[in-house]
Amino acid sequence: MAAVDRDANQPGERRAFGELEGEVLAALWAAPGPMVPADVQAAVGGNLAYTTVMTILVRLRDKGVIEREKVGRAYAYRPVVAESDVVAGQVRRLLHRGHSRTAVLQGLVDGLAPGDEKLLRELLAEATTSRRKRDPRS
Repeated sequence: MAAVDRDANQPGERRAFGELEGEVLAALWAAPGPMVPADVQAAVGGNLAYTTVMTILVRLRDKGVIEREKVGRAYAYRPVVAESDVVAGQVRRLLHRGHSRTAVLQGLVDGLAPGDEKLLRELLAEATTSRRKRDPRS
C-alpha cells in the first residue's frame, strides 16, 4: 500500500514527482525579490508544512538552483537559474530517457493548445534561421 502525502492537494492524492519543487520554484520566480520560507509557504498555499518548505528549499539550494542570503534572523531565498533553463533541461532529460524521441515529442505536441502550436512553429523557424546564420553549411 502506497504512503499518503499529507501535503497533497486532495486527501489521499499524491503529488507528481518533483511537483513540490516546481511549485516552490514557481513562487520564487514570480516574486519580486528574495523570499523567506514563511512567504514561500504562503505563496505555495494549501496545507504545506513549514518543515516541508524548508526541506525543499535546502534541496533546491544543494542543486544550485537557488541561493540564500541572511535577512534578520532568517534566510531569504532567490532563484539563480532562469525558469526557461530549468524547464528546457527537464524536457531534454525526458527526451534522452524515453525509448522513442518521436513518441516523447509527439506526446508534447499532442498536449499543446492551438496558440502554443503557432508559437512553437515560430520558435522552430527562428531557431532554423539562427542556425543557418551561424553555420551556412547546415
